[in-house]
Amino acid sequence: MSITPASDPIDLFRAWFEAAKEREPAEPNAVALATVDAAGRPSLRMVLLKGADARGFVFYTNLESQKGRELLATRRAALCFYWKSLKRQVRVEGPAAPVSAEEADAYFGSRDRGSQLGAWASLQSRPLAGKMELMGRVAKFAAQFGVSAVPRPPYWSGFRIAHERLEFWQEGRFRLHDRLVYERDGAGWKTEALYP
Repeated sequence: MSITPASDPIDLFRAWFEAAKEREPAEPNAVALATVDAAGRPSLRMVLLKGADARGFVFYTNLESQKGRELLATRRAALCFYWKSLKRQVRVEGPAAPVSAEEADAYFGSRDRGSQLGAWASLQSRPLAGKMELMGRVAKFAAQFGVSAVPRPPYWSGFRIAHERLEFWQEGRFRLHDRLVYERDGAGWKTEALYP
């Protein structure tokens, strides 16, 4: 197997993520987020990873968006990273929970002002009559906040996916790929290689 296991999967993820940051031309933190609605219909979209540690994988969004509503309702999600230049993929599955208000405030405060105003202006996942409607809302909030700090909207926050299962995939010749799965086993991890 060409994947060198680590005792903790987050250590292996960090090593792969650092390699992706060096090799991927743009957005190595882009990740596909899968959610499901109350009727069991799956939904998939790209988000940007903003943190990964022993507690889980963090991204931010409008809580009133489709993904926000689905995550609040089902509290489960899956992620899939794919780094084409490295021929690697990482899949993550587990429970999802909102980050603390302090974490959300800190990250929101680190965003550029245009993105902060965009968070107020966008009625994410709702019908839009045209781009001018959105730009008008941006102008409205730019005027409302003037030169003062832009506070975090009450409907904007982050989620942490507490990884229970991770799969590391490395492309192999003749489609003989390497797959290594980590699953929570009490306080530790159980690892298993899978057929490609």
